[in-house]
Amino acid sequence: MVIERREAILEELITVKDWVRWGATRFTQEQVFFGHGTDNAWDEALQLLMHVTSLPWDLVSTILDTRLTHDERKQALNFIQDRIDTRKPAAYLTGTGWFCGLPFTVNEHVLVPRSPIAELIDQQFEPWLRLPPERILDLCTGSGCIGIACAYAFPEAWIDLSDISAEALDVAWQNIHQHELDGRVQAIESDLFEHLKNQRYDLIVTNPPYVDAEDIADMPEEFHWEPQIALASGHDGLDFTRRLLKEAHDHLTEEGLLVCEVGNSWPALEALLPEVPFIWPEFSRGGHGVFILSRHQLQQCYDHLSAEFN
Repeated sequence: MVIERREAILEELITVKDWVRWGATRFTQEQVFFGHGTDNAWDEALQLLMHVTSLPWDLVSTILDTRLTHDERKQALNFIQDRIDTRKPAAYLTGTGWFCGLPFTVNEHVLVPRSPIAELIDQQFEPWLRLPPERILDLCTGSGCIGIACAYAFPEAWIDLSDISAEALDVAWQNIHQHELDGRVQAIESDLFEHLKNQRYDLIVTNPPYVDAEDIADMPEEFHWEPQIALASGHDGLDFTRRLLKEAHDHLTEEGLLVCEVGNSWPALEALLPEVPFIWPEFSRGGHGVFILSRHQLQQCYDHLSAEFN
Protein backbone atom coordinates (compact mmCIF):
# COMPACT_ATOMS: atom_id res chain seq x y z
CA MET A 1 0.00 0.00 0.00
CA VAL A 2 1.56 3.31 -1.08
CA ILE A 3 2.30 5.85 1.64
CA GLU A 4 -0.10 8.49 0.28
CA ARG A 5 -3.04 6.06 0.22
CA ARG A 6 -2.17 4.76 3.67
CA GLU A 7 -2.15 8.26 5.16
CA ALA A 8 -5.46 9.08 3.48
CA ILE A 9 -7.09 5.99 4.99
CA LEU A 10 -5.77 6.88 8.44
CA GLU A 11 -7.40 10.32 8.13
CA GLU A 12 -10.68 9.12 6.59
CA LEU A 13 -11.51 6.29 8.99
CA ILE A 14 -12.09 7.53 12.52
CA THR A 15 -14.46 5.32 14.53
CA VAL A 16 -14.44 1.61 15.37
CA LYS A 17 -17.40 1.16 13.01
CA ASP A 18 -15.53 2.94 10.19
CA TRP A 19 -12.67 0.49 10.49
CA VAL A 20 -14.83 -2.61 10.87
CA ARG A 21 -16.85 -1.67 7.77
CA TRP A 22 -13.74 -0.88 5.72
CA GLY A 23 -11.97 -4.04 6.89
CA ALA A 24 -14.99 -6.18 6.06
CA THR A 25 -15.16 -4.66 2.59
CA ARG A 26 -11.47 -5.25 1.95
CA PHE A 27 -11.71 -8.86 3.17
CA THR A 28 -14.62 -9.48 0.80
CA GLN A 29 -12.81 -7.84 -2.11
CA GLU A 30 -9.69 -9.93 -1.50
CA GLN A 31 -11.67 -13.16 -0.97
CA VAL A 32 -10.23 -13.83 2.48
CA PHE A 33 -11.33 -17.19 3.90
CA PHE A 34 -13.15 -17.31 7.25
CA GLY A 35 -13.33 -20.39 9.45
CA HIS A 36 -11.05 -19.80 12.44
CA GLY A 37 -13.51 -18.49 14.99
CA THR A 38 -15.60 -16.37 12.60
CA ASP A 39 -17.58 -17.17 9.46
CA ASN A 40 -17.98 -13.74 7.84
CA ALA A 41 -16.02 -10.60 6.94
CA TRP A 42 -17.71 -8.29 9.48
CA ASP A 43 -16.98 -10.50 12.50
CA GLU A 44 -13.41 -11.07 11.32
CA ALA A 45 -12.77 -7.32 11.13
CA LEU A 46 -14.54 -6.79 14.45
CA GLN A 47 -12.28 -9.37 16.11
CA LEU A 48 -9.24 -7.37 15.03
CA LEU A 49 -10.73 -4.04 16.12
CA MET A 50 -11.74 -5.29 19.56
CA HIS A 51 -8.14 -6.33 20.08
CA VAL A 52 -6.97 -2.87 19.03
CA THR A 53 -9.24 -1.20 21.60
CA SER A 54 -8.26 -3.64 24.40
CA LEU A 55 -11.90 -3.52 25.53
CA PRO A 56 -14.05 -6.52 26.54
CA TRP A 57 -16.47 -8.06 24.06
CA ASP A 58 -19.53 -7.22 26.15
CA LEU A 59 -18.96 -3.56 25.19
CA VAL A 60 -19.14 -4.17 21.42
CA SER A 61 -22.55 -2.58 20.99
CA THR A 62 -21.55 0.57 22.88
CA ILE A 63 -18.17 1.37 21.31
CA LEU A 64 -18.85 1.19 17.55
CA ASP A 65 -19.03 4.98 17.34
CA THR A 66 -15.98 5.47 19.57
CA ARG A 67 -13.10 7.38 17.95
CA LEU A 68 -9.77 5.62 17.68
CA THR A 69 -6.49 7.35 18.43
CA HIS A 70 -4.01 7.77 15.59
CA ASP A 71 -1.86 4.93 16.96
CA GLU A 72 -4.91 2.67 17.22
CA ARG A 73 -5.84 3.46 13.62
CA LYS A 74 -2.33 2.55 12.46
CA GLN A 75 -2.57 -0.74 14.35
CA ALA A 76 -5.97 -1.44 12.80
CA LEU A 77 -4.65 -0.75 9.32
CA ASN A 78 -1.66 -3.01 9.90
CA PHE A 79 -3.87 -5.84 11.17
CA ILE A 80 -6.27 -5.62 8.24
CA GLN A 81 -3.51 -5.41 5.65
CA ASP A 82 -1.56 -8.28 7.24
CA ARG A 83 -4.72 -10.41 7.29
CA ILE A 84 -5.05 -9.87 3.53
CA ASP A 85 -1.37 -10.13 2.57
CA THR A 86 -0.40 -13.14 4.68
CA ARG A 87 -3.77 -14.96 4.99
CA LYS A 88 -2.83 -15.56 8.61
CA PRO A 89 -5.94 -16.18 10.77
CA ALA A 90 -6.96 -13.24 12.94
CA ALA A 91 -6.34 -15.20 16.14
CA TYR A 92 -2.67 -15.60 15.22
CA LEU A 93 -2.36 -11.90 14.42
CA THR A 94 -3.78 -10.90 17.80
CA GLY A 95 -2.39 -13.85 19.77
CA THR A 96 -5.83 -14.56 21.24
CA GLY A 97 -8.55 -17.08 20.38
CA TRP A 98 -11.95 -17.49 22.04
CA PHE A 99 -13.64 -20.69 23.17
CA CYS A 100 -16.71 -21.11 25.38
CA GLY A 101 -16.63 -17.34 25.87
CA LEU A 102 -13.11 -17.54 27.33
CA PRO A 103 -9.88 -15.99 25.94
CA PHE A 104 -6.91 -18.23 25.15
CA THR A 105 -3.36 -17.45 24.13
CA VAL A 106 -2.66 -19.02 20.73
CA ASN A 107 0.15 -19.13 18.20
CA GLU A 108 1.11 -21.20 15.16
CA HIS A 109 1.98 -24.20 17.36
CA VAL A 110 -1.70 -24.81 18.19
CA LEU A 111 -4.98 -24.86 16.31
CA VAL A 112 -7.21 -21.80 16.51
CA PRO A 113 -10.05 -22.77 18.92
CA ARG A 114 -13.30 -23.47 17.05
CA SER A 115 -14.55 -26.96 17.93
CA PRO A 116 -18.32 -27.57 18.23
CA ILE A 117 -17.45 -29.48 21.40
CA ALA A 118 -17.82 -26.07 23.08
CA GLU A 119 -21.60 -26.51 22.89
CA LEU A 120 -21.38 -29.87 24.66
CA ILE A 121 -19.21 -28.35 27.40
CA ASP A 122 -21.74 -25.56 27.94
CA GLN A 123 -24.38 -28.30 28.36
CA GLN A 124 -22.08 -30.27 30.69
CA PHE A 125 -22.34 -33.17 28.22
CA GLU A 126 -25.95 -33.83 29.17
CA PRO A 127 -27.76 -36.15 28.77
CA TRP A 128 -24.87 -38.56 28.13
CA LEU A 129 -22.71 -37.85 31.19
CA ARG A 130 -24.48 -39.46 34.15
CA LEU A 131 -22.41 -38.07 37.02
CA PRO A 132 -20.17 -34.99 37.44
CA PRO A 133 -16.69 -36.16 36.40
CA GLU A 134 -13.89 -36.23 38.95
CA ARG A 135 -11.11 -36.70 36.38
CA ILE A 136 -11.09 -35.38 32.81
CA LEU A 137 -8.55 -35.84 30.01
CA ASP A 138 -8.27 -33.37 27.13
CA LEU A 139 -6.35 -35.46 24.60
CA CYS A 140 -4.52 -33.64 21.77
CA THR A 141 -5.09 -30.51 23.81
CA GLY A 142 -3.24 -27.90 21.72
CA SER A 143 -3.92 -24.59 23.47
CA GLY A 144 -5.73 -26.39 26.29
CA CYS A 145 -9.01 -24.65 25.49
CA ILE A 146 -11.23 -27.74 25.73
CA GLY A 147 -9.79 -28.96 29.02
CA ILE A 148 -9.72 -25.50 30.57
CA ALA A 149 -13.32 -24.87 29.51
CA CYS A 150 -14.18 -28.20 31.16
CA ALA A 151 -12.49 -26.95 34.34
CA TYR A 152 -14.94 -24.05 34.40
CA ALA A 153 -17.90 -26.34 33.67
CA PHE A 154 -16.87 -28.86 36.36
CA PRO A 155 -15.21 -26.87 39.15
CA GLU A 156 -14.54 -29.96 41.28
CA ALA A 157 -12.78 -31.96 38.57
CA TRP A 158 -9.07 -32.63 38.06
CA ILE A 159 -8.01 -32.05 34.44
CA ASP A 160 -5.08 -33.50 32.49
CA LEU A 161 -4.15 -31.84 29.20
CA SER A 162 -2.02 -34.01 26.93
CA ASP A 163 -0.35 -33.48 23.56
CA ILE A 164 2.52 -34.96 21.56
CA SER A 165 3.86 -31.45 20.83
CA ALA A 166 6.11 -29.81 23.43
CA GLU A 167 5.54 -26.44 21.73
CA ALA A 168 1.77 -26.85 22.04
CA LEU A 169 2.12 -27.74 25.72
CA ASP A 170 4.07 -24.53 26.31
CA VAL A 171 0.99 -22.68 25.06
CA ALA A 172 -1.31 -24.87 27.18
CA TRP A 173 0.72 -24.04 30.29
CA GLN A 174 0.43 -20.33 29.50
CA ASN A 175 -3.33 -20.72 29.41
CA ILE A 176 -3.39 -22.74 32.63
CA HIS A 177 -1.55 -19.88 34.34
CA GLN A 178 -3.69 -17.24 32.63
CA HIS A 179 -6.87 -18.85 33.98
CA GLU A 180 -5.28 -19.48 37.40
CA LEU A 181 -5.94 -23.21 37.30
CA ASP A 182 -2.49 -24.50 38.30
CA GLY A 183 -3.98 -26.29 41.32
CA ARG A 184 -6.11 -28.74 39.34
CA VAL A 185 -5.06 -28.62 35.68
CA GLN A 186 -1.75 -29.96 34.38
CA ALA A 187 -0.20 -30.49 30.94
CA ILE A 188 1.51 -33.77 30.02
CA GLU A 189 3.56 -34.60 26.93
CA SER A 190 2.25 -37.89 25.55
CA ASP A 191 1.65 -39.67 22.25
CA LEU A 192 -1.93 -40.83 22.80
CA PHE A 193 -1.83 -42.74 26.14
CA GLU A 194 1.94 -43.47 26.12
CA HIS A 195 2.67 -41.42 29.25
CA LEU A 196 -0.76 -41.87 30.80
CA LYS A 197 -0.45 -45.53 31.65
CA ASN A 198 -2.74 -46.79 34.44
CA GLN A 199 -4.66 -43.51 34.36
CA ARG A 200 -8.46 -43.68 34.17
CA TYR A 201 -10.85 -40.81 33.50
CA ASP A 202 -14.56 -40.22 33.85
CA LEU A 203 -14.46 -38.15 30.67
CA ILE A 204 -12.02 -38.14 27.76
CA VAL A 205 -12.56 -35.29 25.30
CA THR A 206 -10.48 -34.91 22.18
CA ASN A 207 -10.24 -32.85 19.01
CA PRO A 208 -7.49 -34.90 17.35
CA PRO A 209 -6.07 -34.71 13.82
CA TYR A 210 -8.77 -35.99 11.45
CA VAL A 211 -8.33 -34.28 8.06
CA ASP A 212 -7.90 -36.67 5.13
CA ALA A 213 -5.25 -36.25 2.44
CA GLU A 214 -7.67 -34.86 -0.16
CA ASP A 215 -9.02 -32.16 2.18
CA ILE A 216 -5.49 -31.22 3.29
CA ALA A 217 -4.53 -30.61 -0.34
CA ASP A 218 -7.62 -28.47 -0.96
CA MET A 219 -7.47 -26.32 2.19
CA PRO A 220 -7.37 -22.51 1.89
CA GLU A 221 -4.11 -20.75 2.73
CA GLU A 222 -5.30 -19.86 6.24
CA PHE A 223 -5.15 -23.51 7.34
CA HIS A 224 -1.52 -23.84 6.32
CA TRP A 225 -0.58 -21.50 9.18
CA GLU A 226 -1.78 -24.18 11.60
CA PRO A 227 0.41 -27.13 12.69
CA GLN A 228 -0.13 -29.94 10.18
CA ILE A 229 0.47 -32.52 12.93
CA ALA A 230 -2.79 -31.29 14.48
CA LEU A 231 -4.76 -31.59 11.22
CA ALA A 232 -3.58 -34.40 8.94
CA SER A 233 -4.37 -38.03 9.79
CA GLY A 234 -3.69 -40.23 6.80
CA HIS A 235 -5.51 -40.90 3.55
CA ASP A 236 -8.95 -41.21 5.17
CA GLY A 237 -8.41 -38.92 8.17
CA LEU A 238 -8.72 -41.78 10.65
CA ASP A 239 -5.16 -42.83 11.47
CA PHE A 240 -5.31 -41.33 14.97
CA THR A 241 -8.93 -42.34 15.57
CA ARG A 242 -8.12 -45.99 14.84
CA ARG A 243 -5.52 -45.98 17.61
CA LEU A 244 -7.80 -44.08 19.98
CA LEU A 245 -10.69 -46.51 19.62
CA LYS A 246 -8.42 -49.48 20.34
CA GLU A 247 -7.01 -47.99 23.54
CA ALA A 248 -9.55 -45.58 25.04
CA HIS A 249 -11.63 -48.12 26.99
CA ASP A 250 -8.59 -49.01 29.14
CA HIS A 251 -8.43 -45.39 30.30
CA LEU A 252 -12.09 -44.81 31.15
CA THR A 253 -13.79 -45.48 34.46
CA GLU A 254 -16.81 -47.80 34.57
CA GLU A 255 -19.22 -44.95 33.77
CA GLY A 256 -16.66 -43.14 31.62
CA LEU A 257 -17.40 -41.35 28.37
CA LEU A 258 -15.35 -40.71 25.23
CA VAL A 259 -16.15 -37.58 23.19
CA CYS A 260 -14.20 -37.25 19.96
CA GLU A 261 -14.35 -34.91 16.96
CA VAL A 262 -13.70 -36.37 13.51
CA GLY A 263 -15.23 -33.61 11.38
CA ASN A 264 -15.70 -34.44 7.71
CA SER A 265 -14.21 -37.90 8.28
CA TRP A 266 -17.35 -39.14 10.03
CA PRO A 267 -18.78 -40.92 6.94
CA ALA A 268 -15.49 -42.81 6.53
CA LEU A 269 -15.59 -43.83 10.19
CA GLU A 270 -19.14 -45.11 9.99
CA ALA A 271 -18.36 -46.99 6.79
CA LEU A 272 -15.30 -48.54 8.42
CA LEU A 273 -17.12 -49.58 11.59
CA PRO A 274 -20.83 -49.98 10.77
CA GLU A 275 -21.48 -52.12 13.87
CA VAL A 276 -20.16 -49.54 16.35
CA PRO A 277 -23.05 -47.64 18.04
CA PHE A 278 -21.72 -44.12 17.53
CA ILE A 279 -23.80 -41.28 18.98
CA TRP A 280 -23.62 -38.13 16.82
CA PRO A 281 -24.94 -35.04 18.69
CA GLU A 282 -26.60 -32.27 16.71
CA PHE A 283 -25.34 -28.72 17.24
CA SER A 284 -27.57 -25.66 17.28
CA ARG A 285 -24.58 -23.33 16.73
CA GLY A 286 -23.22 -25.21 13.74
CA GLY A 287 -20.63 -27.94 13.38
CA HIS A 288 -20.78 -31.71 13.02
CA GLY A 289 -18.71 -34.87 13.20
CA VAL A 290 -18.43 -35.36 16.98
CA PHE A 291 -19.16 -38.84 18.32
CA ILE A 292 -19.82 -40.10 21.84
CA LEU A 293 -19.18 -43.61 23.15
CA SER A 294 -19.39 -44.99 26.69
CA ARG A 295 -16.79 -47.36 28.09
CA HIS A 296 -19.40 -50.10 28.01
CA GLN A 297 -19.99 -49.48 24.30
CA LEU A 298 -16.26 -49.51 23.62
CA GLN A 299 -15.89 -52.79 25.51
CA GLN A 300 -18.74 -54.32 23.53
CA CYS A 301 -16.97 -53.34 20.32
CA TYR A 302 -13.40 -54.09 21.39
CA ASP A 303 -13.02 -57.43 19.61
CA HIS A 304 -14.57 -55.98 16.47
CA LEU A 305 -12.29 -52.91 16.58
CA SER A 306 -9.17 -55.02 17.05
CA ALA A 307 -10.10 -57.23 14.12
CA GLU A 308 -10.74 -54.23 11.88
CA PHE A 309 -7.50 -52.42 12.73
CA ASN A 310 -5.04 -55.30 12.81
